[in-house]
Amino acid sequence: MTLSTESLARSAARRPWLTLGVWFVLVITGIALTGMLLGSATTEGNGEFTIEQESETAQNLLEKSGLRGELRNYEVVVIQHPTLIYSSPEFSARINEVHAGIQGLGTDTVNNPAAVLNPNLLPPEAGLIGSSQRTVRIPVELAGEFVNAGDTVAPLLELAEEQSTGGFEVSVFGNGAVGADFREISENDLILGESIGIVVALIILLFVLRTFGSVWIPILVAILGIGLAFATVSVLGQFYKNFPFFVTNFMTMIGLAVGIDYTLFIVARYREERARGLEKIEAIARSSSTASRAVLFSGFTVVFALLGMLIVPTTIFFSMALGAIIVVVYTVLLVLIFLPALLSVLGDRIEALRVEKVINWVISGVNWLYGNTLGRISGGQRPIPSIAIEKHDYDDTTHGFWNGLTRVVLRRPIIFMVTTSAALILLTLPYFQIEFGFNGPETFPDSTSAKRTFTILQDEFTGGLDELAPIDVVIAGDANSPDMAMAVDRLVASLESDPIFREATPLEVSADNTVANIVLNLNPVDNPDEITRFIKDVRETKIPAANIPGDVYIGGQRAFEVDFFDLVNTWTWIVLVVVLALSFVLLTVVFRSLIVPIKAIILNLFSVGAAYGLLVLVFQEGVGNELLGFQQVPVIEAWIPLFLFAILFGLSMDYEVFLLSRIRERFDQTGDNTEAVAFGLRSTAAIITGAALIMVAVFWGFTLGDLVMFQQFGFGLAVAILVDATIIRSILVPSTMKLLGNNNWWLPSFLHWLPDVRVEGGDGSHNPPSPTPSAAD
Repeated sequence: MTLSTESLARSAARRPWLTLGVWFVLVITGIALTGMLLGSATTEGNGEFTIEQESETAQNLLEKSGLRGELRNYEVVVIQHPTLIYSSPEFSARINEVHAGIQGLGTDTVNNPAAVLNPNLLPPEAGLIGSSQRTVRIPVELAGEFVNAGDTVAPLLELAEEQSTGGFEVSVFGNGAVGADFREISENDLILGESIGIVVALIILLFVLRTFGSVWIPILVAILGIGLAFATVSVLGQFYKNFPFFVTNFMTMIGLAVGIDYTLFIVARYREERARGLEKIEAIARSSSTASRAVLFSGFTVVFALLGMLIVPTTIFFSMALGAIIVVVYTVLLVLIFLPALLSVLGDRIEALRVEKVINWVISGVNWLYGNTLGRISGGQRPIPSIAIEKHDYDDTTHGFWNGLTRVVLRRPIIFMVTTSAALILLTLPYFQIEFGFNGPETFPDSTSAKRTFTILQDEFTGGLDELAPIDVVIAGDANSPDMAMAVDRLVASLESDPIFREATPLEVSADNTVANIVLNLNPVDNPDEITRFIKDVRETKIPAANIPGDVYIGGQRAFEVDFFDLVNTWTWIVLVVVLALSFVLLTVVFRSLIVPIKAIILNLFSVGAAYGLLVLVFQEGVGNELLGFQQVPVIEAWIPLFLFAILFGLSMDYEVFLLSRIRERFDQTGDNTEAVAFGLRSTAAIITGAALIMVAVFWGFTLGDLVMFQQFGFGLAVAILVDATIIRSILVPSTMKLLGNNNWWLPSFLHWLPDVRVEGGDGSHNPPSPTPSAAD
């Protein structure tokens, strides 16, 4: 079986202008769709469960019974003055102005404006006056749907800014206000990450490709893939309303990384074939039958890894994975069809403006300037020497650093395998101390309104923000039953001894007496694990012991978070099995071997484990975080490890496919496993390292932003790719393949029916049969 990447490339290369024209129309259409639809395609929400969890059942019961309306967004308007107390005439007047302003926003912004509380008309016991008496708060329920809070809150934010005069600071805190700051920071982080990633990638590409004529091509392909993916999400988002607005950050991060890397591999192979004397179309076809096929299977691997995310029953995982899959698919299509057409048009012009030649022009200019001006003044000096321009010999891989490293590793494979494996296992150990959670506005920059208001509320009001997220105990049953009231009293009495429990509200009963609810208010805690512990204790111990008649459900924001953590923990192992199984099947078919896929999976798990461990060590434990410019935070974002695993496993397998495909190509030609391993490593090491450094630069660019979630995600990706492309590919892969010898390519006879779809085609001079297990070379 032969894949059609070569024929596809030939067709595109022979009709380059038609091919480029079709892509041009697609891109222009995509730009128009993105401009018109992207804003309405994404949401402020953090996602929801697709399989109903207990916290959602509780919320639905409250809504259906009429005890509570649809999920609303509650904001808190905070008024503070550095010296005046709330009862002073000036402060009282400002409170009245702000209160009137809130009511004046109308029902488009505020739900029931007439019900907004005025701190001037209520006693201090109402809880609206801060402990310093220089701060007051006004609770506000926003109109509209919960997921649109970021837009609905805008007039309230404008009012707060207008009232922040005369020494008063008026600010807003809540899901809407936090979401607005989050969106602004996210957009700024995206611009910063893109800018730094592209600039550093260009510099690395100059060192790898060494010509200005080719360095822009990988960037172009990456940008086109991202743009087309944005357009697709813009259209899908009109029907599927669960794409979070920050999905564009992740699509950009993944799109830049795979777009630049995939294009780099193909352009490098095309230049190699041209240097060996192949005519232009034949060089394009040859690079497509080798490097492009490797890209195709690498893309399949990334998509297969991300498919595991689609089965997790939350919209956040589904949406993020779908966005990443779309950008990878477009990138693969571009390098398979668009890139051959572009190379056909450009031809050898991609070799124009070699870096050394440009440097020599600069040197000549400096020498001319010095000789005609400054040199005359100083009496003249020897000119700066030019840089010699040498033609690269692609067939000579027997010299240089990588050849030397290969020889050393292959001479002592056991020592290198054991020491590097031990080091990676040690790096993985901190992962077992991981704490999951969500990093909130307390991690925002100090300059943001959300961060300042968060700090004020924590300092000034008893209960801080914990009282803004109470816990609902919802009971579906006969609410008029005498046993119900007694059981609820038993439950509340059993909670009195818990230090974080503060009080319970009176029992509420629905009009039809089928649903009852009590609200549990908590004391502020320093460790969020205490709230998780409390909710689980109520669910698993206190409620069963109280013997409440009916079905009992725990709800509220805190319960939602606990359900999310439990769901992630449960599905992590399912996703792990699915991704590993799909990857094993794909690699078995590609390399016609059982040993190579098993080894590849184990080595990739090493790099993922090291990334997990370093993530915990730096962000959670604070080892080197200040040196790297990161915050130390108590938790790792709950969604990151699972999403990181899928992305890392797919991207790490890229380099495995490129390296092993070159080894397999050589093995098919020579039948010598040791020589094939040595050739594959030294002939791909430089390009793989360059590609990895580009990917690291792209991911690291996103760590320089202000949002901890992007810092953690970018850091994890960058570290894993760096470990994978250096330690794994240059040491563990050759050492293990040397020890396994011809057994690397063992395929049981009962699997010989598998189609031969190897990604690199040999010249047919030697195609040894699949070896049987034997001693290593």
